[in-house]
Amino acid sequence: MYVQRNGLTLELVEGDITLQDTDAIVNAANSRLAGGGGVDGAIHRRGGPAIMAETDEKYPEGCPTGSAVISGAGRLAAKYVIHAVGPVWSGGSHREPELLACAVERCLELALDSGCRSIAFPAISTGIYGYPRGDAARIVLQVALDFQDRFQGPALIRFVLFDHSAYSDFAEALRELVPQTEG
Repeated sequence: MYVQRNGLTLELVEGDITLQDTDAIVNAANSRLAGGGGVDGAIHRRGGPAIMAETDEKYPEGCPTGSAVISGAGRLAAKYVIHAVGPVWSGGSHREPELLACAVERCLELALDSGCRSIAFPAISTGIYGYPRGDAARIVLQVALDFQDRFQGPALIRFVLFDHSAYSDFAEALRELVPQTEG
């Protein structure tokens, strides 16, 4: 499923983010940038130890929630990994929507600053961090659409959803935001 506007594409796919051939992929990282499970663990396993070595060297203090940092991608097909720290869901009254939006926007800024024409995102904060997936989808998709409108890039923003349930939640949110969604 995708939306095309002004020569730019926002796309939803079901799959494995570690296999994406985009310029950058986004890692759903923790604030210590210490590796972990889920998307984070998969990226570090497939990308190899160079990613952790670089983040340890460049970001010894980690990364605050609601922000992101960038590293090389080790053995991944992508050129960069952008490590985004989304919020842990605490009921929605602890700035979770704002922090999630800020993390996604920072990823997109880092991608453009690094010359990336394409970027792939997972469903940040919706796994172990417990953010309700439909709510998260509406936030991150709106941020991505608004960013493309404002900055005319990246040319491709892809959301890579791990399973059909996640894909369905994101597809529903995208149809709400852009009723003429294709595919």
